[in-house]
Amino acid sequence: MDTPAPPPPYDLLGVGIGPFNLSLAALAEPVPGLRTLFCDQRPEFRWHHGMLVDGARMQVPFLADLVSLVDPTNRWSFLNYLREQDRLFPFYFAERFQLPRREYDHYCRWAAERLANCRFGTEVTALHWDAAPGEEPCYRVELTDTATGRRSSVRARNLALGVGTRPVLPEAFAGLAGHPRSFHSADYLDRRAGLADARDITVVGSGQSGAEVFLDLLRRHEGDGVRLRWLTRTRALAPMEYSKLGLEHFTPDYTRYFHGLPGPVRDALVAAQWQLHKAASAETLAEIHDHLYERTIGRPIDTAPVEITPGTAVTGTRPGPCGGLELHCRHTDSGAEHVLRTDAVVLATGYRAARPAALEPLADLIDWDEAGRYRVDLHHRVATRPGLTGGLYVQNAELHTHGVGTPDLGLGAHRAAVILNAVTGRTVHRLPERTAWTGFAPPAPAPFDRTPVLPRPQELTRAATVGR
Repeated sequence: MDTPAPPPPYDLLGVGIGPFNLSLAALAEPVPGLRTLFCDQRPEFRWHHGMLVDGARMQVPFLADLVSLVDPTNRWSFLNYLREQDRLFPFYFAERFQLPRREYDHYCRWAAERLANCRFGTEVTALHWDAAPGEEPCYRVELTDTATGRRSSVRARNLALGVGTRPVLPEAFAGLAGHPRSFHSADYLDRRAGLADARDITVVGSGQSGAEVFLDLLRRHEGDGVRLRWLTRTRALAPMEYSKLGLEHFTPDYTRYFHGLPGPVRDALVAAQWQLHKAASAETLAEIHDHLYERTIGRPIDTAPVEITPGTAVTGTRPGPCGGLELHCRHTDSGAEHVLRTDAVVLATGYRAARPAALEPLADLIDWDEAGRYRVDLHHRVATRPGLTGGLYVQNAELHTHGVGTPDLGLGAHRAAVILNAVTGRTVHRLPERTAWTGFAPPAPAPFDRTPVLPRPQELTRAATVGR
């Protein structure tokens, strides 16, 4: 009996299904003849589920959906989602440019459940490069069904890593690792009930997550005497840069400019541009102020059990000798040190890209930079050794090469289209050449010309007249 031929390789296989790889899946689905598969070990799509607090809104307009800024006619657009949910008229009358976080999550789940090229409950356990003589060089992708444990493998010509970022737990909080009353904001909704009997709660971190957690706690502990504290290392609770020209840092134009800068300059810029991608929104800060204003009507400000302390770094932590937690702090400007005692800590300390374990078999074939990070070209393709010829693309792991727009949902569809055009070797999606009014780079120097510039006859006449 003849052995059936193995299925052809996938043209593109995505590892992880967050918003960015989901965007790639949505834009790739209608492309004729393109075989794609996207895998995620989770049983279903989930997006920042620990931070879907009531009232929390997106920081980007609804057009920053999976497809609209590249192809607004695509069936996976947010407006088509509203149409299928019979919510177009309610959305129209709501006049909302920024969506509730819960609605964005529901929209993504709507798309993920219907895209035929998305497979959940499927863990990518290892990635290999097979280049046996006589066979087409391809990635061999080992898969495990998380429900049954069944293992299988498929082949792919290109990979797109979209495994997302992981919560950052600062070294200063190592002394509280595993403590039930110290956890990252990524788990806030799952762990919030465990704070019910805490009488003193501290939130650490000045970004949007920190602001949203602090505001939620303010609303939940109105008048019950619980002391709430917001501690930040930054010197001021400055709002996110949201001016129209400032937002042009989140355009492909700025990405191209940033990519062309020397590595040390790029690293310094990312750190200096924290207000573009790490600060809280002005609206959330205003809500916090409004809430505090109203709860102190008729009584002095200092009677409210609330502390907001910027410019204070936590240098060390440990469980308190009589219960609770101890935070050793240093005031940035004065250098004064003190010990803060609290019952619970919520760490809104951000996220960082991490190398997936499945990539380890390919580690020696990747051309890492001096800091052990990916070298990524403008098409979001990772530099590899000569022996690896398949495309390896990354999404949201190239902050150091592509700048502050890397984690921004507004550039997600554009990046996915760039990757798709590179994978297919043709223009599947036409992309604009100019997207910003701002010119970020200095003007190109004029070519040097040795030809003397002679005055025209009328200029000679005028010069002679003026001379007289």
